[in-house]
Order: sequence, then C-alpha cells, then structure tokens
Amino acid sequence: MIKALPKELQVALTIVLTVIILYYGKEVLAPMAIAGILAMLFVAPSAWLEKKGCPRWASALISIAILLTCLTGLGFLLSWQLQGFAEQVDSMKKNLTETVSNLQEWIRDRLGIDQERQKAIAEEQVKSGGATTGMAQQFASGFFSLFIDFILVMVYTYLLLFYRSRLKNFLLRVTPNNLQGRTIEIVDSASQVAAGYMAGLAKMIVVLWVLYGFGFTSIGVENALFFAVICGLLELIPFIGNLTGTAITILGVTAQGGDTNMILGVVAIYACVQFVQTYLLEPLIVGNEVNINPLFTIFSLVVAEALWGIPGMVLAIPVIGIVKIICDRVPHLKPFAYLIGSDKKAKKSFWKSKK
Repeated sequence: MIKALPKELQVALTIVLTVIILYYGKEVLAPMAIAGILAMLFVAPSAWLEKKGCPRWASALISIAILLTCLTGLGFLLSWQLQGFAEQVDSMKKNLTETVSNLQEWIRDRLGIDQERQKAIAEEQVKSGGATTGMAQQFASGFFSLFIDFILVMVYTYLLLFYRSRLKNFLLRVTPNNLQGRTIEIVDSASQVAAGYMAGLAKMIVVLWVLYGFGFTSIGVENALFFAVICGLLELIPFIGNLTGTAITILGVTAQGGDTNMILGVVAIYACVQFVQTYLLEPLIVGNEVNINPLFTIFSLVVAEALWGIPGMVLAIPVIGIVKIICDRVPHLKPFAYLIGSDKKAKKSFWKSKK
C-alpha cells in the first residue's frame, strides 16, 4: 500500500490545486461565484415572501426583478450624467489640448526632449493606424463577453435561489450524521455574513453618493453627480477603489478646465469623506461582518486580482469572510481562522434590528 501523505503536504497540494482550478476556470467559476454572493443577499427576502404564501419560483423571480430594477436605475442615472459630458466635448478637447501643450513644454524645459521627439515616441507606441481598429474590436468583444456574463449571473442567481433547499440537502447527504448540525451552522453563518456585508456595503455606497455629490457640487465640479456615483461604486474594491475614483475625478476636473484650487478641493473632499467613512459609516452601517485583519485583507485582494481580475477583487472580502467562518467551526482549521482574523470584537450594524 502507498503510504498516506503527511497532513502538511496534503494541505499544500490542496492549496496549489485550488489555485490552478480557480485560475484556469475563471470564465466558468467567476459568474457562478458572483451569483452565489447575490443569492445569499436575497435569501432572507425570498424566505420572507415564501412565508407570506408566495411560491418559491415567484419569490426568486421577484428578487431578480428587484436587482434588475436597481441596476437599470443606476444605468439611467449614469447615462443621464453622460449626456452632460457629450455637450462639453468641444470644451474638454480644448482644455486637454492646452494641458498636453503645457506638459510638453514642461518636459522640454526639464528633460530637454523637444516636441518633435516627444511626438515620435508617441507614434512608436501607437504603431500606425492598426491599433485603433484593434482597440475597437477588443472593446466590442469585451462588451459582448460582459453582456453574456451578466445574463449568466442573473440566471445562476435565480436558479440558486430556487434550488437552495436542494443544495442544502446535498451538503447534508454528503456529511456524516454527527457533523450535520455543524454543516447547517456553517452554511447559515456564511450566508448571513456574506449577505450582511454586501447589504451594508450597498447602504454605505448610497451614503457616499450623497456625501461626494454634495462636496463636489459645493466646489463647482461639473457633472458632480456622475463623479460621485463613480467614486461610490468603486468602493466595491476596498483600498484601491477610492483612490481610483478620486484619480478619475481629478482627471475629469482637469479636462473640464478646473483650476488648481478646484483640484485641491477634490482632494480635500476625498480626505474628509474617507475620514467619515472609516470612523463613522463603516462601524455604524457595515459593522465588522467579516472581521479580517488588514494583512490578509490586502493579501486576499492581491491574490484575487491575480486570479480573476476586478471580479476577484470585488468577491475577495466576502469570500475570505466565508473561509474564516469555515475555519472557525472546523477544529483542525482553527489556527488558520486565528491567523486571518482580527482581535476586534464583532459589532452589530447600526441598521440591524435589535432582538
């Protein structure tokens, strides 16, 4: 007989095999993972509707309708704001031309590279006109792929809500009788944590829209609501999203001809909103739903981005929270739960009803 592998080697091989499957199975697994998190978010509303006599197929369909309504409203809001950009195209082109000209002069004065040489370097990067056609084809292909993934996510979310009892019973059938109680506890806790985190995050994003919108409007930023919505939505990606949103706003203000005072105003608003978010919004609205220490929060974001890109970064925090719940309830995995966890005591969200 072949001698069993040491436990440490089994763990290492399992991790390596999991990473390989996640990396090469991205196209198949990413839509299912996103749908799983969304389904967890709508489990409680669906269960409430079913208690009121609504059949399961209808409760799942209503949940999908609510989700699509929210996404459609957000799309109309962004398109409405983008109309303002369309009216400012000529003005923005002029401002960008002036900005590029000033940048070229700065490069010439500081680095000694004249404008002709700068133009030649830029043309070498573009490699004649074929790049434009390639970019257009790539954009069309990416948009079509995104549309297909969106449809898959909606379908998966509906089916996961509809068949959630069957999935739960499957887990019980493959679990020994003496561990079924723990399995139910893990499933319920993981669902509650993922749903609580995503619901709290959605509420916080709405509050951030108001704060950013009021702040950008007060300093005279054009299309302030558009930039506020972008900054809020990018909060889906922890740490990196808020910096990206602020950078986009600064670039937009620069293209619109904003002066230095307006740019400094954007930075000041970003700093104030981040202070309010960190010390007020997150403790009161989101709470410590996942309770992961900063080291593994950042590490999970980096790994998720390397495996699945932006979808991975959005899913990283709720997934690592679910992993911690599993580790907390499996005796030989508790050291890993301690490693990735935080010493902070979990706080209930301000929005949760007190029993």
